[in-house]
Amino acid sequence: MKNWKQLKKILLLSVKIAAGSSTAICIAQELQLEYAISAGTITLLTLLATKWETVKLSVFRLITFVVSVIAAWIIFAHINSIWFCYGAFIFIIVFLAEIMGWRAVISVNSVIGAHLLTSHNFTYESIWNEFMLVVIGISIALILNLFHDNHNREKDIIADMRYTENKLQRVLRILSVYLSDGKPGEEALDEICKLENEMHSFVKDAYEFQENTFQSHPGYYIDYFEMRQGQCRILHDLYFEMKKIQNMPEQAKIIADYMLYLADYVIELNEPSKQMSRLNDIFESMTKEEMPKTRTEFEGRAILYHILMDLEEFLTYKFRFVQCLDENQLKKYWNGAKNH
Repeated sequence: MKNWKQLKKILLLSVKIAAGSSTAICIAQELQLEYAISAGTITLLTLLATKWETVKLSVFRLITFVVSVIAAWIIFAHINSIWFCYGAFIFIIVFLAEIMGWRAVISVNSVIGAHLLTSHNFTYESIWNEFMLVVIGISIALILNLFHDNHNREKDIIADMRYTENKLQRVLRILSVYLSDGKPGEEALDEICKLENEMHSFVKDAYEFQENTFQSHPGYYIDYFEMRQGQCRILHDLYFEMKKIQNMPEQAKIIADYMLYLADYVIELNEPSKQMSRLNDIFESMTKEEMPKTRTEFEGRAILYHILMDLEEFLTYKFRFVQCLDENQLKKYWNGAKNH
């Protein structure tokens, strides 16, 4: 399923770039512009960006167009060596682009520079020709990048959220069984490692969705997956804490039961105050327990305390997530609750 989603995304991008580039070339030819094919190249380079990046890139490319023409006129009109001219021009363009943090504009400006170097023509008509190539290229890209299948992309992201919650619940239940009977839970480690790898893709998709929508809430998904990433790391550490226990203390059963209880609340709509309160009760009850008599018992009890602290941090990630939501994100949170 995930492979099909990726293939569909690549297919749509390929169609968009092919259609946009050919349309840009067609328009440039109809306007009888020189180097008309470069309009297609500019469209291609701009369409590779997300919607917000396309808007920013378009502005930057128009601004740096002026710089490129001035740099080309100063260098090309006064130096005869072609290779030296182009090298000096590229040095200036790259240097300025890197200082301004606009690396993406280098490719288009190098194309403009190549045209001006070939023609050695700095008349109004020649510069207007280059300007129109840039305008056509970025205009087509801006128009096409307004169209994104954001509705289905958002549905996919929400499905990934439910998938992540189910996986975390499963890991907590496996670890609970491990604490109850002391049997190695290698299955839990496999699940955690797999989910950690998948989470990188989920976060990337959330960032891409944010950059391709003008809605006010998309940062919610990024924050959500980053929160779950943190929880996943906690469970990874918790697993290795459990592996250190040589003889499972009696109190481990209490923590195991708590983990089973906690698993049911690893859902989007949950502010974990009640789970934190119940965890504090376990902390307090363990302080009233009889002191361990042997070193092994002491080490086992100490590890249980570490496990409890890991679970506290696990809950803290969700608590902070909810507390840090802004007004628009809270609306998204409660809307998600209605649909959960």
